[in-house]
Amino acid sequence: MMNTSNLAPVAELKAQAKRLREKLRSSGVDIGHSKSLELLAQQHGMRDWNTLCAQAGNRLHLRVGERVQGRYLGRGFTATIRGLTLLGEGEQRRITLHFDEPVDVVTFDSFSNFRQRVSGTIGWDGCSVSKTSDGVPQLMVELMPPG
Repeated sequence: MMNTSNLAPVAELKAQAKRLREKLRSSGVDIGHSKSLELLAQQHGMRDWNTLCAQAGNRLHLRVGERVQGRYLGRGFTATIRGLTLLGEGEQRRITLHFDEPVDVVTFDSFSNFRQRVSGTIGWDGCSVSKTSDGVPQLMVELMPPG
């Protein structure tokens, strides 16, 4: 299986293809944009551009300091990423979040336990492998919409 843990976002892959095309042009080889995308895909070990784009597009690219939203133990949140580390072969990441407002992580009515900073392990889809008793990921993270 191809290791895709270090693939750049689609926008960066397009920029790489453009640089490849310009470099080839300066060497006397003139190719079109489509051909440069296909060559780039082959350099990454993919069959074609569509395959490479799908692999890169299915990944949630996060950075420390970015604003995110999601659900933690069934509770909605908005937060800032305080830490992010690749784990093992790069298939998962350890993320540390600082919630804007503390989240009550207890569902029992007679007491509460508020957490404002949590860490968890997420895949490239932004969801934790660990699940709650009802089968829902414990942590689900997505980028905040612009604006």
